[in-house]
Amino acid sequence: MTASPAPISRSLFVFSILYGGMVCMAGVLGVKQVALGPLAVEAGIFAFLLLVILSSAVSELHGQKTATALVRLGFVPLLVSAALIHIVIALPHDPGMYPPAVDAFPIVVGQGSRMMLAGLISYGTSQTLNVFIFSKLARGEGKLVWLRGMIASVVSQIVDTLLFITISFLGERPIMDLMVGQMIAKVILSIILVPPLIALAVSLGRKLDR
Repeated sequence: MTASPAPISRSLFVFSILYGGMVCMAGVLGVKQVALGPLAVEAGIFAFLLLVILSSAVSELHGQKTATALVRLGFVPLLVSAALIHIVIALPHDPGMYPPAVDAFPIVVGQGSRMMLAGLISYGTSQTLNVFIFSKLARGEGKLVWLRGMIASVVSQIVDTLLFITISFLGERPIMDLMVGQMIAKVILSIILVPPLIALAVSLGRKLDR
């Protein structure tokens, strides 16, 4: 008799679906640069911050091993969506398609191979580091979720920026000003947004699992 698979908790199911969606959305949103007061930041940061929050919440609720596995599984929708985008761009467009959209579509959703490689490396490294730092700061006590989440997010977002901008643009354009501006914006957003949202996510996860 075949054993039944272990049931997945409701919070892990919900957070995994959201995580996969945000992995795909981060690249699309990153096309736009938004102005937050004097700071300019790629809009993909909002999806990436949600990835940080979700992976940290999963780590808090289900352990570091499960959260790290979630990060690794995130490569699946990331690679599949990238492959589909390249296939769709390569296919001929319908002659009746709205003319401005014909030229805009590959600009908005397309990425060069160098930038795609940068995204894969920075995603995997920064998200894994986020889970690692968040889990180690707990010291087995599970306290100060908001503070651990903020610290892990700040460090992982700095690493993400270093890797992504260096791999994407080194040798093609000056990167220091771009890198510093992105880091400042991401650190500020991590300090403001992550503490309340990660506390909310953990609380929601516990309610879902009751």
